Amino acid sequence: MPDPIDLHYWPTPNGWKITIALEEMGLPYTLHLVDIGKGDQFDPEFLKLSPNNRMPAIIDPDGPDGRSVSIFESGAILQYLGRKTGQFYGSSDRDRIVIDQWLMWQMGGVGPMAGQAHHFLNYAPQRTPPQVLPYAQDRYRNEVGRLYSVLNARLQDNQFVAGDYSIADMAIWPWAQNWEGQEQDIDDKPHFARWLDEVGSRPAVVKGKAVADEVRNRQQSPEEKEASDKILFEQKG
Repeated sequence: MPDPIDLHYWPTPNGWKITIALEEMGLPYTLHLVDIGKGDQFDPEFLKLSPNNRMPAIIDPDGPDGRSVSIFESGAILQYLGRKTGQFYGSSDRDRIVIDQWLMWQMGGVGPMAGQAHHFLNYAPQRTPPQVLPYAQDRYRNEVGRLYSVLNARLQDNQFVAGDYSIADMAIWPWAQNWEGQEQDIDDKPHFARWLDEVGSRPAVVKGKAVADEVRNRQQSPEEKEASDKILFEQKG
């Protein structure tokens, strides 16, 4: 049994990508919670691993050439784990080109756009004072809908995003499964809906998404929520 991978994580879509991958690949891991609502992502020790103060990040003691390696950015971690295990990353250069295309599509499109939609539709209206910005809400809601239409068209002729189930599906699903929170209507996207259910029913996906679920759903006092929001949304570069 290999030494466990150290996973620095919080239960968000980007964090779920890696817990799902580790569960799918059967890799042991040790969980280190990075409470982004309390500012753990700014801890100097964490910044050595992830200089952009974002989780997830991993340390693999059994890295290339048998030496420890640390990796930040969820997409880069998925690619590394796919190469390390030879799983869910295709069996040829052509396979990997397709997988990488859809992985980058998620990293540059679905993640940022869905994140902004969720912010302006759910978080901003709850600020003090409420920030209800119809232009921003429409902008990101519509762009997420466009992206999901692209995905639906792709899935019309493919069971999974890149043909076979891959790290691309693991990257996209954690964001896409929150389509209701992004105020999307998927009645006109049957292939997308079928894929959501199929990926979401995989045992490793269920287990990976449940990691540290109790801290995600914890109750916060109004004062705790205000302090958390300041950390999350009022960062100065």
